[in-house]
Amino acid sequence: MAIIYFLQSDVVPTLLDAGIEIVVLTDDETQSLISSRFADSGLTFEGLRLKQANAYASNAKPRLQWLLAYLRRVGGSWRINTEAMDSHIWEVWVENSWKFRLGIWLPSALAILLLRAFPFARNLLVRIQNQFIPHPNLYADLFEKYKPDLVIASTAGWRLDRYLLREATLHHVPTMVAIVGWDNPSSYAIRGAPMDYATCWSQLQKDELVYGSDWDPDRVHIGGIPSYDGYFRKQWQLSKEDYFKLHNLDPNRKLISYACSFVHFAPNYPNVEALAKLVSSDELAEPSQLLVRLHPSHFQDKPRIFAEERERIFDLEKKYPHVHVVKPVPLGGSLGYYSGEDMDEKSSMMAHSDVLVTVYSTMVVETAVHDTPIVAAVIDVPGGWNVPKKFSLSLKEIGNWPTHKRFRDAKAGRVASNEKELCEIINLYLTNPSLDAAERRKFIEDEITYTDGTSGKRTAEFILKILNS
Repeated sequence: MAIIYFLQSDVVPTLLDAGIEIVVLTDDETQSLISSRFADSGLTFEGLRLKQANAYASNAKPRLQWLLAYLRRVGGSWRINTEAMDSHIWEVWVENSWKFRLGIWLPSALAILLLRAFPFARNLLVRIQNQFIPHPNLYADLFEKYKPDLVIASTAGWRLDRYLLREATLHHVPTMVAIVGWDNPSSYAIRGAPMDYATCWSQLQKDELVYGSDWDPDRVHIGGIPSYDGYFRKQWQLSKEDYFKLHNLDPNRKLISYACSFVHFAPNYPNVEALAKLVSSDELAEPSQLLVRLHPSHFQDKPRIFAEERERIFDLEKKYPHVHVVKPVPLGGSLGYYSGEDMDEKSSMMAHSDVLVTVYSTMVVETAVHDTPIVAAVIDVPGGWNVPKKFSLSLKEIGNWPTHKRFRDAKAGRVASNEKELCEIINLYLTNPSLDAAERRKFIEDEITYTDGTSGKRTAEFILKILNS
């Protein structure tokens, strides 16, 4: 996501045109791949040293580091919607032993109450965790070599970038987060390192940063989401004919697409199976076909249940004649199966679908940009994953998570809780594709602010302003 945000938008070219030297730190395993891909860009590439960062997280007081990260993850202020954070609390409770619960979880409940109620507690947590900086410093040579004027990350220290951002404070280098994920400010909240500036998608995200984790509003910029500029320009979009040929789709049948999501909390299989049966029946208003986009987690070996669901979905493709599955090609390292190279696939899928079905993934925003009807399918299987110590959460219960609730409140799409509702809603959209179009337009205006393809330049201009201040 960060590769798309920075390297396939106007952010980097605008900065380079202004004479800024840019050093990109990326996963060591993909450094050569990315540097060759952007060999003529004028960028310098260095490794992010994630193996060393992981080793430090695992060996330097690992329980305390884990606890601080957990408190940061769930300790956002009650001034914002905390539903997503609450779900993580129960996830940790279910997936750990009674000894762990008594020793860690219960005592941390008091800390969570303090964090959610008082800004001083949240700011204290940021200062406490800043003591954990690898020694000798992981990036000291890079700071010495390049002498940066600004360090920009795609999270506010919510992942392993926290060590780089913390180390920046030792060198008195200002830091900035460019919010890449739609739900990041509401799901991760408190900073993992002292941060100076932020650029985000919308006033909604800015409010989450300011009220949820005490950002100075004067240091939070609303720049939109640069990686969506290409959607508005249709720069990645294949023709319908070429896209249908790519997946052996029937041009005489309507296309229903399903984008898998929330694999970690609940199976997607009931949604996919329901759709497979529908396109193979005569219940839909038009002859249709199904194209399924797997979630990146489906390609993980641990836990095995994710890969098992992937194979069950491939079995549906074999069983039903009008079911197709996108088969992404792994790119290696942290790029996994979906990356910047996948934007033509994703954009074309959303543009040429007659209806796109998902749970409440970020693709509801992206699909609204393409003005394609959207259905959030929340068909549950009893017991969820039914695996010991694997947390399951009803898909119906996540409707009040911050981003999900905004989608529902905006009426940008419709929610189907069973097969009957799913059939009825898809038929509504097949019969009237313009249904809810006005709501979709309003939804993207609220969520991403700029719909004219200028977010990359706006974001770069903010970065230049900071550099020149």
